Amino acid sequence: MKMKLNISIVLLALLLSTVAVAQNARIKIDLDRKVGEIDKLLYGNFVEHLGRCVYGGIYEENSPLSDENGFRKDVLEAVKGLNVSITRYPGGNFVSNYHWKDGIGPKDERPARMELAWARLESNRFGTNEFMDYARLMGTEPYFSVNMGTGTIEEAQQWVEYCNVKEGPYYAELRKQHGYPEPHNIKYWSLGNEMDGFWQMGHLNAEDYAKKAREAAKLMKLTSPDIKLIAAGSSNYRPNADPNEWNAEILAELRDVVDYLALHMYVGNPEDNYYNYLSTPLVLEQRTHIVKGLIAREMEKANRGNREPIYIAWDEYNSWYRARDEETMAGTRALEEHYNLEDALVIAGFLNAFVRNADIVKMANMAQLVNVIAPIFTNEEGLFLQTIYFPLQLFAQNVHGTSLDVFVESESYDTDEFFIGLGESTTVQKDVPYLDVSAAYLDGEVIINVVNRHKDKAITTDIIAQTGAFDGLVEIKEVNGPGIKARNDFGLSEVKTVTKEPVKAKGTILTYSFPAHSFTQMRAKIKQ
Repeated sequence: MKMKLNISIVLLALLLSTVAVAQNARIKIDLDRKVGEIDKLLYGNFVEHLGRCVYGGIYEENSPLSDENGFRKDVLEAVKGLNVSITRYPGGNFVSNYHWKDGIGPKDERPARMELAWARLESNRFGTNEFMDYARLMGTEPYFSVNMGTGTIEEAQQWVEYCNVKEGPYYAELRKQHGYPEPHNIKYWSLGNEMDGFWQMGHLNAEDYAKKAREAAKLMKLTSPDIKLIAAGSSNYRPNADPNEWNAEILAELRDVVDYLALHMYVGNPEDNYYNYLSTPLVLEQRTHIVKGLIAREMEKANRGNREPIYIAWDEYNSWYRARDEETMAGTRALEEHYNLEDALVIAGFLNAFVRNADIVKMANMAQLVNVIAPIFTNEEGLFLQTIYFPLQLFAQNVHGTSLDVFVESESYDTDEFFIGLGESTTVQKDVPYLDVSAAYLDGEVIINVVNRHKDKAITTDIIAQTGAFDGLVEIKEVNGPGIKARNDFGLSEVKTVTKEPVKAKGTILTYSFPAHSFTQMRAKIKQ
């Protein structure tokens, strides 16, 4: 009798363990658990004078594909599909030796300069006013970066005067002479680029950068009081650097001056380890949390009047590792990455991280717009949309409103030790969930964004409404391909957005199977 009882207990334990393994993953949506409002500026981009981003990208004079101003019409159409909310210009490393006066006035009279950051000739035929013409066609907010390397604080002030002052002083009148009677009214200005990096022309230590930035900000704000200023946070995560020390000092010195702290991050998969690579957005999120804490500490001491607290601007982020050697980082064809599906899933993970941290991350700019580590790739005859275009498009078009704090329960994995980016410190990620999720609520609808990181397995998931109930058809869009190395090229379209059959949902539980190596976006009505 005792042996039979023991056997029964063993069988019951085996049954329970089988049930536990078979249990669906869970996503819980609670409309009362709000993170913050999702800023439209999360869906920004970046145009730098680098490789073929400008010349041969957005701008190609005398091309049959361009309009009378030299703007590529096919590129502009693709750009508009991304709903780019804000566009950073003109750099990047380029800006630390760029003098804006070279890029204004009659094009044939502008000087050609040695471009020292990326080893090319800069014709200066595209400059401030050409960019503003293009920005208006895009429908994007302009965001300018001033030269804090070889530039002076006076030069920064004069650029603001040229762009933002209606009339009277010399540079405002000069803009009018150049055919722009109304000011450009550029609201967002960054105080240099990656100034903590030894690679930056005019590189400064934190103390010297803070002094120069404060004085440049003073002159710029006296010229145009309503502008928003972005300080250069750390971009140097190499083993001998201390990025948190840089960020802490910049925030302590500029807490009453700036409106954002800029952070940059590039990731890659040089060791061809899929699961390591798919975990990299979590490192971005960890860095976000650290800087959020540094900001909170300084805001307790700040004297900002009625201004908002400092926010984070991830104003450069992307995957970049293939075109990252001496041959592919210089000249007119620099940084021309060709992306695959796993890159698109990483970008979706970045965007999920921005949405999950919408209370502190209020701007993000994918680097860059065309050809240079970009979602759009051209040649003389046309273009194709890279894999990373599609998650960015879905987020920019649909993910707005209030970010929700989502509960996610799924199987997980641990990574090996690996490098995040070129020269950066190694990391190990523990308990990486196969499902990476964000959600937004707006006007009675919830938008759910799900990356299934699992390379081989679809994950059946119960999506649970903890306030209200699902009510009606659920729209579903999916970015996927035949395998993780699937890619797009001229005449090849293996990765794209596919609209799936809508699912009818009624009640508090919606069950859905997220395919392996996929990004899925769902739009569901919730009745309260």
